[in-house]
Amino acid sequence: MTDRAQTAQHPEKASGVNDFVEIVKTVAYALLIALFLRVLFFQPFTIPSASMEPTLLEGDYIIVSKYSYGYSRHSIPFSPPLFRGRIMERSPQRGDIIVFKLPRDGHTDYIKRLIGLPGDRVQMREGRLWINGKEIPRNELPPVMIDSGFGFTRNVQRFQETFPNGRTFVTYDFGPDGEMDNTPTFVVPEGHYFFMGDNRDNSLDSRAPMEIGVGFVPAENLVGKAQVILLSWDPAASLFKPWTWVLDARPSRFFNVLQ
Repeated sequence: MTDRAQTAQHPEKASGVNDFVEIVKTVAYALLIALFLRVLFFQPFTIPSASMEPTLLEGDYIIVSKYSYGYSRHSIPFSPPLFRGRIMERSPQRGDIIVFKLPRDGHTDYIKRLIGLPGDRVQMREGRLWINGKEIPRNELPPVMIDSGFGFTRNVQRFQETFPNGRTFVTYDFGPDGEMDNTPTFVVPEGHYFFMGDNRDNSLDSRAPMEIGVGFVPAENLVGKAQVILLSWDPAASLFKPWTWVLDARPSRFFNVLQ
């Protein structure tokens, strides 16, 4: 019996096979388009810790632009060693909030604020930030009470800092005598960057040695610039408790553009 005759005798089976093939093709195309967009344009991230408070809260769902600084192997999922350096490289600006790969393992995603550019001298003195021998101006704001994460709240100082390029943001400070409030002068090597969290006393960042913190971050490790808080939920929200999707949502943070 010919193939045409077999198909004529089992039209439903042939139709089912064709439908399955079309579904597989559609899914494959969708995955390829998603991968293309993720590699070249945008990637979502969820904030897992309090190190960038008050700018970013645990549970914020942000969008990062991959094209802001050009592309490296870290722009591709799993960071395959296809090439070195950056393609179409553009320099970040001081104050940008950036996702990067942790230098000591090359795989873990971190998010911090860019403080020091190549050649800069960065130091903390009694909780105050100095760059290239000049203190960064800051204005004290009313303090706030925040959850310590250990079952009690604590009073935290807030300061509005302003970089020479006009970038302004708010930081948290537990006091001037924290472990990283007084540091040596860090000289940022060529081709590297220096990062800090806005929650100054609750952030393991470039002030800490690479073995336990971030250290200096190579330009190749930059993933992209955080652009917008798309959605936000309190950490108590759970995927398996649908009512928390509404009760623990933070709509005032939806679609907030990051500075």
